[in-house]
Order: sequence, then structure tokens, then C-alpha cells
Amino acid sequence: MALKDRLHKGRARLAGVNWYLCSGIGFLLLVLAAFGMAAWKLGLVLNDAEALPIEAVAIKGERQYTTDAEIRGALQDLMQRSFFSADVAEVQQALEALPWVYRASVRREWPAKLKVYLQEQVAVAHWNQDEWLNEHGEVFLAPPQPGLENLPWLAGPEPMAQEVLTSFRQMDELLRINSFKLDRLSLSPRHAWEATLGNGIMLELGREDKMARIQRFINVYPELVKQEKSVARVDLRYDTGLAVGWEDAQEESR
Repeated sequence: MALKDRLHKGRARLAGVNWYLCSGIGFLLLVLAAFGMAAWKLGLVLNDAEALPIEAVAIKGERQYTTDAEIRGALQDLMQRSFFSADVAEVQQALEALPWVYRASVRREWPAKLKVYLQEQVAVAHWNQDEWLNEHGEVFLAPPQPGLENLPWLAGPEPMAQEVLTSFRQMDELLRINSFKLDRLSLSPRHAWEATLGNGIMLELGREDKMARIQRFINVYPELVKQEKSVARVDLRYDTGLAVGWEDAQEESR
């Protein structure tokens, strides 16, 4: 009797099981497993550089100094990755590390291309002999290029680069409307200004009132050129007046 009771209870339990629910859960687990396997295989394919290689890089933007060879060299290692595993941010950083590149933007284009837009540095002045200033007053280091020899020469403490460029533009504008040209401008560590004109005359401007002192030089210059000697240097670091160094005196001192 005990055995019959147990069999009866077992049949009752089986009869109470929702086989539709169990089969549904089993089917769902199989589907999830299949999706998981497919996702794993898809991940392998997407990260396989041989299966989905980057076939081309399209470069846009005006370039004067950045060559195709430099771009290929910068991207050589990154191009070994697949189309999807290539990190766009890394590509951008590699391009912006090139000396004459100011900014780069990168995006993917299906099925196997990277599109790159480059913006080059625009040098407006030499800075501290071996560097450059761009149009925003930012310092950058890049090799010399033909056609930039006649840019003005600026110098000063690096944190003051933007101020030096702004001051150069202000001084040069004032000088040009009075038929002068500013070739060099330097700011010393003690914040004293010194300017050199296109005709070779050096102006010592001191630390204050530099624009007023340049105007003083402009006002007195017609009297200076009446002298038989050529002007070499004008010291304007006085509240009123100035001191003049003559070419002949420099030649004698040498």
C-alpha cells in the first residue's frame, strides 16, 4: 500500500506541473544561449582586423606642411586594427601630435573607411627663436618651412605669449600708419619691452606706457633724421624725453 501511495502522489505532482511553462522557459534559455554564442562570434569578427580591415583613410582640409607620409606614419599602428575596434579618439590624438596639425576630427564611414578633417597651425610669428605662435597666441614647436622667414620675431616668458602677440599687433598698427614696420618685440623676465623696427632702430620701452612711448618716438623721429648720423637705438624709458644711440658711436665703440 505504501508503494501505491507514493506512486499515486508522484503522478499527482507530475499532473500539477505546468509543462507549457517549463517548455517555454527551456526554449527561452536555448534562445538566450544562441544569442550569446552569436554575440561572442560577432565580437570576434568585429575585432578581427583581417575580417573587417580599415581599407581607406580619406583626408580633408587644407594642408601646406603636413605630408601624406607623416599621416601614414602616425596611423601605421592604429591601421592594424579592425574597422570597429579602431579607437577614433586615439586616431585623433595621433594626428594632433603631428607638429603642424592644430586640430583633427575623425569619424567612421561604413563599410571600411575613416574620414579625417585636418586643420593646420597658422603661424603668425616666431617665438623664442625655435618655436612659433599661432593666430590664437598659442605656442607650438614645429620644423621651419619655406615662406615663413619674414614673420616677426617675438620673445618672452611662455605664459606671456598671448600678451606679447596682442601688444605686437597694437604697436605694429600704430607704427604702420606712421610708415614704420615692427620686426621684433621682446618682453624680458622683468616685464620690460624692447622693439626693433624694420629699419633696424631699436626702441627701449621699459615696463610702462609702451604705446605712449612709441608715439613719443614717432613725434620726435622727423628731428632725428635731420642729423648727419644714423639712429641705432632710442631709449624711451624716461617720463619725458629720450636718449639716442647713434650708429657712428657704436662703430667707434667696436
